[in-house]
Amino acid sequence: MDWQPLLLTFKLALVTTLLLLIIAIPLAYWLAYTKSRFKPILETLVSMPLVLPPTVLGFYLLVTFSPSSVLGGWLNNYFGIQFIFSFHGLVLASIIYSLPFMVHPIQAGFANINTTMIEASYVLGKSKITTLFKILIPNIKPSLLTGVVLAFAHTIGEFGVVLMIGGNIPGKTKVASIAIYDEVEALNYDTANSYSLILFAITFSILLVVYIVNGGYLKRFWK
Repeated sequence: MDWQPLLLTFKLALVTTLLLLIIAIPLAYWLAYTKSRFKPILETLVSMPLVLPPTVLGFYLLVTFSPSSVLGGWLNNYFGIQFIFSFHGLVLASIIYSLPFMVHPIQAGFANINTTMIEASYVLGKSKITTLFKILIPNIKPSLLTGVVLAFAHTIGEFGVVLMIGGNIPGKTKVASIAIYDEVEALNYDTANSYSLILFAITFSILLVVYIVNGGYLKRFWK
């Protein structure tokens, strides 16, 4: 069995999750507390990957960032950045496709915080940035953990969107889900089963840890 697709998959999931965490915290904060009339539009855009077929998203990314397009040609000519059939493209597609899995839990965590804590921080002269990092984020650790794990696990399982924008280039864009598809098409069921079992075991373990930690089972066990 070739381990390269698995290593590439976990590299993609790790990079995507870290970038999503940076993007999702301010975005979820704004969605949780804003009273802007544009909030429903932005919430809809964030949630679209939940219902949109991944091939549709992959197709529009392919068209948008193709070297023959205006944006794709500009990025390639002036910055040397090419998203089509590259690892950068996989990361971009994964960020968009896994965005709601990171934003929604964090947004829910912010929304459930007692507003008196926020008001008390402002009364004491703390800025919004200080309140965010000193008061809000420490109080939504379960939500952060949930968002991180869901985004990571969801990225591991991507297929359609990464195939559309990344193709099937060994060592570059061929992730585990595509490797499984290739092995099934080649009737190599034993190898496909090996890939599948590894992904199943890892994602099951990660989700189990989240439920144990967020459910407080460890504290009950040690009492």
